[in-house]
Amino acid sequence: MASQAHEDVDLVIIGGGPTGLFSAVLARQLGLSVSVIGTQDEKPSSLVVGRADALNARTQQYFEVAGILQELRTKGIECNSKSFFSLAGGIDRQITSAYMYAKKPAASSTFSQGDFQSRQDKWWTGLEHCHHKHFLMIGQPEVEKTLLQQLDDRAPVHFGERVVSIREEAGGRSVTVVTDAGRTTRAQFAIGADGAKSTVRQALGIGFQGTKPEMIWAVLDTFLDTDFPVCSEIITFQLEGQSRVSWIPRERGMSRFYVLLEGDVTQARAEASIRQHLAPYRVDFTRTEWFSTFEVRERIASSFLSQEQGRVMLAGDAAHVHSVNGGQGLNTGIADAFGLIWRLALACGKGNGDGVGQVAAPAVSKLLGTYDLERRTVAQDVINVAARLVRDTMHTAKQYVATIEKNAGYITGKSRMGVSYHEIGSCLIVDSERDIWRAGKRCPDLVLTSPVISAEQEGQRQWLYSLARYGRFLVLAIGATPGDLHSLQRFRCAADVISLTPRGHGVHSAMDTSGTDEGLPTFASELVAPGDAFTVLVRPDMYIGFVGETKGAVDYLADLFP
Repeated sequence: MASQAHEDVDLVIIGGGPTGLFSAVLARQLGLSVSVIGTQDEKPSSLVVGRADALNARTQQYFEVAGILQELRTKGIECNSKSFFSLAGGIDRQITSAYMYAKKPAASSTFSQGDFQSRQDKWWTGLEHCHHKHFLMIGQPEVEKTLLQQLDDRAPVHFGERVVSIREEAGGRSVTVVTDAGRTTRAQFAIGADGAKSTVRQALGIGFQGTKPEMIWAVLDTFLDTDFPVCSEIITFQLEGQSRVSWIPRERGMSRFYVLLEGDVTQARAEASIRQHLAPYRVDFTRTEWFSTFEVRERIASSFLSQEQGRVMLAGDAAHVHSVNGGQGLNTGIADAFGLIWRLALACGKGNGDGVGQVAAPAVSKLLGTYDLERRTVAQDVINVAARLVRDTMHTAKQYVATIEKNAGYITGKSRMGVSYHEIGSCLIVDSERDIWRAGKRCPDLVLTSPVISAEQEGQRQWLYSLARYGRFLVLAIGATPGDLHSLQRFRCAADVISLTPRGHGVHSAMDTSGTDEGLPTFASELVAPGDAFTVLVRPDMYIGFVGETKGAVDYLADLFP
């Protein structure tokens, strides 16, 4: 292969998996020119079978803001229940099964193995300020296919090419990438999303420390003929005090099984273990679409940012790997992309709107430095959670579910718990808080209505996140005018302003930041109290940067856009 092509773009992405492709989709939406070197972990094309299998609530919000969630929802399966199937003995099996699949199951019951809760969904149903209270069970191949459909020849994906060199030019203004096909791409920035064996990470000399493999799991994507009472739930099977088999519902009527084995890990032994755990029900494997193994190891890059010029970032598995327990691999990589691209767009003088000025050099360093700090902190927390989950498979389902419940924020993508950037020293988080609004936490997704509800308007509702535009800051004027909103006018190309009022208290009287007489876009929420009067500044990645007087929001933006 000898293309000898030359490209000049804003951003070159190495890695054609979900992290790399989503980065490309977001970058194109913000006006960046993009080239993708698609090889990832020796993958010659987009994925056809296997790998990740679920999108959590947080990832669904990201895809909703990007405008691609609806297509994925038509292909996937919603799942918000975790069931445990106990195999203590024949009678206990039948009782547990009947209990699990009752239309109105009790909260808990006692079996010969002990007192434990065999069906749980409260970590989903109890989510607050969250629209999508479920996993969307869908395979990584479908996710990649959908992302590829969002790209065109303006963002080419060069599958089958492997990076042979990457270097940051003197002066720190560009990165040059060369592939084994002779392609040379020069860009302002580069993202290494090329998997756990990342060529980019190795070329940059970034360490990748962690544990050695401790367990080896088998994973099957298969179609079954069974008399087991199949349902759209994640089921963990307990046998002899351990939880070594999990059943995941998938699109197209397919089933995903994770099986922990000792000794030789083969498809035949995995299928035998599944039959043993599902006994006395009959199980026939009619067609297995994918069989693989994975080693449990936890590793994290010593930096997500190149140390020489800071023009190359790591994301996804190139930056962090962990066990699949909790389904955080793809989800964490997607969050990396969502947290990174808006920063790079601002550094390139692009964004979701006309006339966004390029931020000053100190602000560029701040933007990229906080990506490293925030996402590396989160990655370490995710590794810790996944480590606890995978080791609890050696114990009872009761202990396993207790670990899931304790760490539900990471597993479900819970909007107000789990992943947070407060109190980690990020300079893009100004410590501040009012009611449910806290800097460093994700912005709550609220149900909004017209300010004055009439009978005709009663059913007209929308969610706050549906108003968000990726790449732009969102300023929420909560309650009465919290200071001079007109002072935000100078940032109108980078920030949208919305007024939130108490339900039934009329339309906000302030003019919008463009200086027209039309007034701010105004919505009512039951979570806004009559006495509220403050401003919330939401970053483009939907994390709150500041809460307080409008002057504080102006100062925050002025630090980026002097």
